[in-house]
Amino acid sequence: MRPIPNTASAPNILIVDDDAGLRNEIADYLVQHGYVMHTAENAEAMERVLRAQSIQLIVLDVMMPGEGGLSICRRLSEAGGPPIVIMSAMGEEIDRIVGLELGADDYLPKPCSPRELLARIRSVLRRGEERPGRAQTGYSYEFAGFHLDVVRRQLHAPSGVAVLLTEGEFALLTSFIERPGQILTRDELIERARGDESEVFDRAIDVQVSRLRRKLSGAGEAEIIRTIRGAGYMFDAKVRRT
Repeated sequence: MRPIPNTASAPNILIVDDDAGLRNEIADYLVQHGYVMHTAENAEAMERVLRAQSIQLIVLDVMMPGEGGLSICRRLSEAGGPPIVIMSAMGEEIDRIVGLELGADDYLPKPCSPRELLARIRSVLRRGEERPGRAQTGYSYEFAGFHLDVVRRQLHAPSGVAVLLTEGEFALLTSFIERPGQILTRDELIERARGDESEVFDRAIDVQVSRLRRKLSGAGEAEIIRTIRGAGYMFDAKVRRT
């Protein structure tokens, strides 16, 4: 574990990878672009950093001794942890789909350029920022018994139970509820929910929508997010802004 100091106001990024050379190379590059960097070689070291620091994003390797990256990703995602960008030598489409299914917000195959990683990090962090002008007034949405507090980024099911959303799922949900009854193409969802700096394939959006759809299940027999064959997706519920 090697924290690399920078300005106090910059986002804190944690790199979890057992390759010390790669950890330090990425950390040095991101420091030059204004981030406060922390590194960890395994899950145990990662937990020490998370207890000591407020981490805004984790860059996570998959193949590591001890607890693997996919297990870490699922555990942190289910606990509502920081956004995760997976970086792995397993770069096949099925590997990326598995990573996204387990809660990753983005997935990069190794080797990748530090510049591309920087773009992905910026995109994920940007999705987590409050939209200008709305945070001051506060607003929320109600649909199919669900309540979404956009400012606090909290979703509650009709039963009152909190529903944990990843950054990508939250971005998708807000994209849908701001345009109920309208067909949104995959390209539109990619642009809105993942940022135009990412090279995202259609299947990744399908996976994100599938995960979100499962979390919204149980509100009735009809699906809230409908698949429109050959066109995209539509949010099929009445939405009330409060």
